[in-house]
Amino acid sequence: MKTFYKIAQYAFKLYIFLLVLFVISCGSRNASNGSYRSTTVSYYANKFNGKKTSSGETYRHSKMTGAHKSLSFGTRVEVVNVENDRSVIITVNDRGPLKPSREFDLSQGAFKKIADLNEGVVKVKYRILK
Repeated sequence: MKTFYKIAQYAFKLYIFLLVLFVISCGSRNASNGSYRSTTVSYYANKFNGKKTSSGETYRHSKMTGAHKSLSFGTRVEVVNVENDRSVIITVNDRGPLKPSREFDLSQGAFKKIADLNEGVVKVKYRILK
């Protein structure tokens, strides 16, 4: 009987531990607390237009989409150019960017909403939308 209680206590502690890990992982991945984070962004080259993205969608440079290393596909993100305050809402549908200093690559259409294409790379703030 004593062994049964020890096993039950161990199982309960393991259950609580796994539950806490699950809640933390769900809450930190796509939840927005309304605060902005800073990064730099660029945009996809024309050669990718019509090619498949990591999500399986076809990339279209006119759509308001972007790539991120880990956000779930379908996550909506507000991206704001810190120089001119112009913003765009994108939907994550690809993986990237390859540059470690950037968290997003935007479609050309999304990038044009916040900056001139000749700029190439701009400083932004972003927040994940619910």
